[in-house]
Amino acid sequence: MRLITCLPILVLWGINSAESCPDNCRCTQKKSPERSEVNCQKRGFSTFPSNLPMDTWVLKMGENRLEDIRPNILSVTPNIESVNLERNVIKSIHPQAFTGGKKLMLLNLYGNQISKLPSKGFKDLLSLRFLLLGQNQIATIKSDMFTGMRNLSDLDLPLNSLTALPPSGFKPLIALKVLDLALNKIQKISRKAFVGLQELLFLNLDNNNLKNIPIGTFKPLTGLEMLVLDHNHLTTLTSSTFEGLYNLQELYLRNNEIDKLPADVFRHTPKLMQVALSRNKMQTIDGNMLANLQGLKEVYLHDNPWMCDCNINSLVHWITQAKVNQSPLEKLHCVGPEEFREKPLHSLTSQSLHCTV
Repeated sequence: MRLITCLPILVLWGINSAESCPDNCRCTQKKSPERSEVNCQKRGFSTFPSNLPMDTWVLKMGENRLEDIRPNILSVTPNIESVNLERNVIKSIHPQAFTGGKKLMLLNLYGNQISKLPSKGFKDLLSLRFLLLGQNQIATIKSDMFTGMRNLSDLDLPLNSLTALPPSGFKPLIALKVLDLALNKIQKISRKAFVGLQELLFLNLDNNNLKNIPIGTFKPLTGLEMLVLDHNHLTTLTSSTFEGLYNLQELYLRNNEIDKLPADVFRHTPKLMQVALSRNKMQTIDGNMLANLQGLKEVYLHDNPWMCDCNINSLVHWITQAKVNQSPLEKLHCVGPEEFREKPLHSLTSQSLHCTV
């Protein structure tokens, strides 16, 4: 009799459970506390599901056919912490799309067709830590796009269409630790572009179109530890280029067009441990500027057209004396004068290096 009494309850529970999970999705409930992971990956959705379980914690909606994000998509899931919308065909986001998502910590919009972020569109995402916007078509940055995001720690914007970084574009992001701007088309950076980012630890500007960096650009980044400027068109650096970077530990300048460095170029970066300057156009540098970096552990200088005359004397001395991890020594060789062509720098002596009149 007791079994018969329980049967309607079990049937009712099964119906409610089925109704609370969108068709074609898989819902997995976890205990302590009760919360559901909803997996709707690759299910052909063209609209956002409306019947999500109220206890949804993780939502996976990647690789569907969503074209826009409509208002209040999170209103029925107040405890949601992670939303994956990568590789849809999203073109627009309504300014109230994420209203109510106060516990959301990760929002993945990678690989869509977004060209413009809505003004104050993320203002309710007070707990958001990770925002992934890579491989879209975003062409402009404005500070009102990031209003309210005071806890964001990681902003990924690679593979977009940015050509410039305006003043105070990231100012609301006071807790930001990681900013990835690689593989854009950035040509200009305002000297106030990074205002407000005192907590930033990692800045990636790899593969852009930078030819110069205004003096003072990095001054607000007092906590920065790693700066990547590889694969740009930088030709010169000044003694003030790295002003403010007192905590910088790793600097990458590979594949640029730098032909000379001031002797005091690293005067603002006393904590540098790794410097990569390979594949530039330098013929000589002052070895003393490297010797003055007491914590230096790795230096990469290969694939530069070193001119082995008396002007390279201090560099040769440093190479032979320094106890740091360097470029493969066989890759550090002279391009001239003719008598030293292809000769490794570490095999040279001060007595053999002469200056041509």
